Amino acid sequence: MTDTRRVTEPSEPVIEARGLHFRAGASHILRGIDLTVEHGEVVALLGANGSGKSTLVKSLVGINTPSEGSVRLLGEPLGAGGRGSRVDWSRIGYVPQRSGAGGGIPSTAQEVVASGLLHGRRLRLPRGWRQQVAVALEQVGLADRVHDPVHLLSGGQQQRILIARALVREPDLLVLDEPVAGVDMASQEAFAATMKRLVDGGLTVLVVLHELGELEPLVTRAVVLRHGKVVHDGAPPPARHDHDRAGHRHQHPHADDNALDAESRALDLEVRP
Repeated sequence: MTDTRRVTEPSEPVIEARGLHFRAGASHILRGIDLTVEHGEVVALLGANGSGKSTLVKSLVGINTPSEGSVRLLGEPLGAGGRGSRVDWSRIGYVPQRSGAGGGIPSTAQEVVASGLLHGRRLRLPRGWRQQVAVALEQVGLADRVHDPVHLLSGGQQQRILIARALVREPDLLVLDEPVAGVDMASQEAFAATMKRLVDGGLTVLVVLHELGELEPLVTRAVVLRHGKVVHDGAPPPARHDHDRAGHRHQHPHADDNALDAESRALDLEVRP
């Protein structure tokens, strides 16, 4: 794929969130989140189920409107619900948690991936879109399924289709919410190899993960959430090889205690499904 990405100035954060709060009824889900992601970083967002990870990424890409605080993407302020802003969405790829790439509609893999080229005021596919789609599908190892109905593919294959839909834009920023959940090991390895090529080309990544897994060599920074607050922002926790041991609490001690609050000196990455 020809690298046509427009590179953000290195001195300008790709993501800059300040004082983010998000409330849903009586639930106070995000509690004053500050987050900066610089050009070229691969930042893993970690934490227990219910810690606010998905709510945070949805707030960063304009799906959720924060109750308080501000977000800037690629140097531009994000308006409420993504509206009223000058953010260039063609430079941002977003992969939500898998809920079925076809959305109940009998679309082909080609059609789903091509939809990633439609954004903002672009209502027609660009010239050469079939080749762009073919390359994106090749990147996730599904080039031979281009005309297959998505609802007939496995869950892991559907997730890879969603990743291809984000990659077809050749984005500067890629935001992924648990991209390898439910994906087999071979697919995870293929995805990690694809991500390495893209990161080497200058892609900035924010990814929600339960475990670093195959992406561990690429992750430059880990941000850990607990109860809607950042309790660690720094070096990724060391890999552990006993996650399947009965009673394992996924606690990863860290040397930089100053980055943790008093009750979080052992990083509890409670990642059990």
